[in-house]
Amino acid sequence: MATMRYLFFGFLSVAVLFLGGAGNAAVGDKEQSGSYAELPNTSSGRDQVDDPSVKRYACSGVRERIVDIAVHEIGVQEATGNNDGMRVEEYLTYTGLGKGHAWCAAFVSWCYGKAGLAAPRNAWSPALFPVARRYTDQQIGQGTVRQADLFAIYSFRLQRIDHVGIVRKKEGNWILTVEGNVENRVLCKRRPLATIYAFSNWLD
Repeated sequence: MATMRYLFFGFLSVAVLFLGGAGNAAVGDKEQSGSYAELPNTSSGRDQVDDPSVKRYACSGVRERIVDIAVHEIGVQEATGNNDGMRVEEYLTYTGLGKGHAWCAAFVSWCYGKAGLAAPRNAWSPALFPVARRYTDQQIGQGTVRQADLFAIYSFRLQRIDHVGIVRKKEGNWILTVEGNVENRVLCKRRPLATIYAFSNWLD
């Protein structure tokens, strides 16, 4: 009788241990699965966009892309010297105009558009230099002007800005540019800062 009692308690102990281990394993799996599923998302898309360092990197990439697009247009020229030609008319069409119109601002707008930017998009060069977009004299003196910013040439005869181009690089008191509608074509020029009327920033 004693032997039977010992055997009964022996089997009962084994059963309790087995069920206890299985229960713990089940609970453990659930906790592990739950903790994995509920890990907090510490890096949302909004946080990444609002991070200033990400913005600076993205802006830098866009600036390089704009300049690269403009540089690849160097050599494009008018067909007859009358603000015409397939590519020139493509620039003008982008701003809602046809052949025969001055196209320096249309070229700049087209380059920005090809880089994926909605603005500026205007064939009127003064419109690319609103006060809110212009650099101050102090900012220019501090070397704030960067690649892909826009520069303006002022006409005293017309009493307004009458030419615009893209800054490719600033070198001391000079800027290297890419600009359209100069000598009937797209070209690269080196201009002294003293001849520049204004700079504008459409990217920051």
